[in-house]
Amino acid sequence: MRYRFCSSCTEEMERGRIGEGSVSSGEVGAAMQGYNCVMIYSTDEEKILFCRRLSDPYKGKFNLVGGKIEEGEDHFDAAYRELFEETGIRRGDVELFHMMDFTYYNQNCYVEIYTGVLKGDVELVSEKHPLCWLDSGEDFFDLERFAGEGNIGHMVQQVKDYGRGKRGK
Repeated sequence: MRYRFCSSCTEEMERGRIGEGSVSSGEVGAAMQGYNCVMIYSTDEEKILFCRRLSDPYKGKFNLVGGKIEEGEDHFDAAYRELFEETGIRRGDVELFHMMDFTYYNQNCYVEIYTGVLKGDVELVSEKHPLCWLDSGEDFFDLERFAGEGNIGHMVQQVKDYGRGKRGK
């Protein structure tokens, strides 16, 4: 038996063996669990906010902030809630854009990716994992430093190539 974690947001997903049937509830056709990752750029867009994981999975590696979307919760509201809980950044400090999704049918979950640029200076408040700003020119595909099996590099490149995404309500 081992725990499984979402490769994008590192939330614990289930306890069981890899490859055993449906993941979330054990029932075929069960609703997928939603997660979010939030990529925040500094006001000058030169830096991206990361947390440094204190525990497995990805202990010691940099990751984006985010977490579970609660049942019935508006997805933008969930992204703003997770952002505030993990960083102290408030809804008025940033406008989030829904950029892309990852759907993991073999893990019965999906991850929504949100991006935003801070409107001004903020005081960061870490919930658990220490927060830091990293230069936006970093090699985010470096698996020795970054969580997510290269997903972070892919997300950052998508922002560079195609923009931030779809504006919320």
